[in-house]
Amino acid sequence: MNASAGRVAAPAFATFHDAYLAVLEEVVSRPQHAAASRGNTATEVLGMSFTLTDPRHRIPYLQARRVNIVFNHAEVLWYLAGRDDVAMIGYYAPRLRRLASGGRLTGTAYGPRLFHPAGASQWDRAVDLLRGDPGSKRAVALIMQPGELADPGNPDVACTLGLQFFLREGALHTVAFMRGNDAWIGLACDVFSFTMIAEYTAVVLGARLGTYTHMVSSMHLNTPDQAKARAALVQAHPGLCSAAGAAPVMPATTTRDTLDVVLDWEQCLRADQRPLPVHSSELAHLDPYWLQVLGLLEAYRQIVHHSGPVTGEVMDLLTPPYRWLLAVRWPDRVLPPPASCATPGLERSVLGPWDAS
Repeated sequence: MNASAGRVAAPAFATFHDAYLAVLEEVVSRPQHAAASRGNTATEVLGMSFTLTDPRHRIPYLQARRVNIVFNHAEVLWYLAGRDDVAMIGYYAPRLRRLASGGRLTGTAYGPRLFHPAGASQWDRAVDLLRGDPGSKRAVALIMQPGELADPGNPDVACTLGLQFFLREGALHTVAFMRGNDAWIGLACDVFSFTMIAEYTAVVLGARLGTYTHMVSSMHLNTPDQAKARAALVQAHPGLCSAAGAAPVMPATTTRDTLDVVLDWEQCLRADQRPLPVHSSELAHLDPYWLQVLGLLEAYRQIVHHSGPVTGEVMDLLTPPYRWLLAVRWPDRVLPPPASCATPGLERSVLGPWDAS
């Protein structure tokens, strides 16, 4: 079906970089409400949505935002592994330890709700459903649970209601439904994770990657982040996203075994048991796509456990966009990015302190 000028649909963007700027502009400049909840004040837009025509372009290249690309990949792995422990994810985002109880997270931990138990999870059932009935509208995986609201003081209630998958004309389309989304921090993390899950699902189904639609009941921007968001809008560099080049494509050979190998290395690097053997035959069987992910985790291992700059051996392994993201996030530990990937005009005094995600 061809799009028409009169069709009612979510606005479409070629990249999340563009969508992210549009969301920030809307919540900063045209908010519907001034909301206050649980001690936070924010500007808010209700019923916001957008579609990414190529979900692989899932990163906003904004120096003011300083995306934590290491946390982004770690969070996806944490989800795909079906884990809820703070030991893994708290290493990449220490702030999440405050939400844990008994070493576990509840609402924040989407992995057990989507991918556990392995082979009989909601995600497995959705995949099996689409294999048997490609036209189905029932391939839904629910995340938020009614019981989360039983305790009014629960600090860790899931922000995401669920994910829905559609197979149409050989392409896997995904829709995410959220009760609320923090436009400054949470949005970038959630879109990265859900589009990665969408791509993995497409690979497993042997389908092309279709569109990704993000639907949010309350898109909000907390008051302390207003100045940062304005700085991002002012400093947005129109050529930066295009300079990042083609988005990496998850290899069609990716399987559960592939993820297990990556997860084994993640645990090894997180515990600082050994460095990643970049030029060793140990990693020769791993596709360059996943080797890039391990390279990011190795860079973070060096940042957390050792002093001095991240080694050139690791930086040479990574693509220019990943090197740029690391250098912006950890400028004291990572060599400056190539000049072609730099964004001028950053005023650090406007941006203030940064969290781990």
